[in-house]
Amino acid sequence: MARRYDPDRRERIVEAAVRVVTEHGIAGLSHRNVAAEADVPLGSTTYHFADRDELLAAALKRMNDEWLAGLADRLAEHSELPLAERLARFVGHCLGSDRAETELSYELYFVGLRNPALRPLSAELLESVADLLRPVVPDPVTARLLTATVDGLLIQLLLSGRDYDEREAAVLFERVLAPRAPADRTGSPPADATG
Repeated sequence: MARRYDPDRRERIVEAAVRVVTEHGIAGLSHRNVAAEADVPLGSTTYHFADRDELLAAALKRMNDEWLAGLADRLAEHSELPLAERLARFVGHCLGSDRAETELSYELYFVGLRNPALRPLSAELLESVADLLRPVVPDPVTARLLTATVDGLLIQLLLSGRDYDEREAAVLFERVLAPRAPADRTGSPPADATG
């Protein structure tokens, strides 16, 4: 029997892997579950993805790409607003209508602590966020600092369950973006900064 031409099969398998992880968590991810979700033969998943780690990496990559696209949209949206406000709105979106996806993204993100195969994807996400921010901030260091601030704020809020205060977040981002006088070589602030 001729093999059916199915050029989108790999993509459907990746989408199915994301759905399986979303519905059943990382523990529920298996070639068998993904094949059933994608409505493909089990051999198709093992043909495209040699093992469970490859399936997990593909799901994480897809989720990273979607998260980055959301950030890019939020940065472009209301471009007349200060960057601090746009970032605060983005964090609110991550904790509001996209909360389930955000929680899952961080669950996958932290799997990299015990699974070295996934660490490059987590590092790539952080680098990509900084790349998105570089054109709208004064320098690469500020882009990295903002990336760490967004990441840290989301982790704290997801773990603590504390209510999100968008205005407070905007002030936090404003502080990160505020120009500062350089410290002297000892790391102390300039004398006039202390008053």
